[in-house]
Amino acid sequence: MRGLFAKTIREVWLATLLFGGALAVVLALLTYILPLIQKGLTKVLSHLPFVKTLLTAMLGSEAGGEITAQTMQAFLWVHPTVLAIVWAHEIVFCTRMPAGEIDRGTIDVLLGLPVSRRAVYFVESAVWLLSGVLILAIGLAGHLTTAPGMPAEMRPELPRVILVMLNLFCVYVSVGGTAYLVSALSDRRGRAIAVVFALLLASFLLNFLAQFWEPAGEIAFLSVMSYYQPAQILRSGQFPTSDVAVLLITGATAWCFGCEVVARRSICTV
Repeated sequence: MRGLFAKTIREVWLATLLFGGALAVVLALLTYILPLIQKGLTKVLSHLPFVKTLLTAMLGSEAGGEITAQTMQAFLWVHPTVLAIVWAHEIVFCTRMPAGEIDRGTIDVLLGLPVSRRAVYFVESAVWLLSGVLILAIGLAGHLTTAPGMPAEMRPELPRVILVMLNLFCVYVSVGGTAYLVSALSDRRGRAIAVVFALLLASFLLNFLAQFWEPAGEIAFLSVMSYYQPAQILRSGQFPTSDVAVLLITGATAWCFGCEVVARRSICTV
């Protein structure tokens, strides 16, 4: 087990730091320009009211009568670039085993080690969770480096930001669990990545369309973004217990099914 941990960490540490560094840079830049965005957006809204509807669709929650400081703070955590970095990391990571190993033809070597398939799956998953914590922590550090330069009324309260990060980590768990299940059912890593990417794109699109199209609103609960509402957390300061429960249960269920598929399926590299 110790050797498996060392092997996995050795293979993923560089990519994890690169993704974390990219997230830190993006959050630092977004935090720095956020006051400028709000000033320009206020002028735009006075002439183009429909822009507020687009902003509401992006945030996934009602923006209210005006663009408040809490609304703009939430923009940091729902920006497509931020979500893309987090999701790209776990899609790449969670499709390593077994799809990636089968694709490379090295699964026989990995499963030939004197440990069970479940043990390999558990070790990969533990490093995945630890890497997720590390990436989000590095991203938060990037945000905090430029947050002191924001106007006092726009500066997010750290306890509320941490609640948002916890909610984002639960999204990370849900998406990663699904990616592990897709990987367990696949023999080609490229195909597994494409499937997970398509699911995330559909989820993001559904959450957006739900703000404009009633039929989409009726099935919006299928979107992972329906359970990630930074604007509401920053506004109320309350931890979204029900949303977190749905995300964790979904991720854990998919992960468990993936574990059983890996443990029981017939794997052939020929």
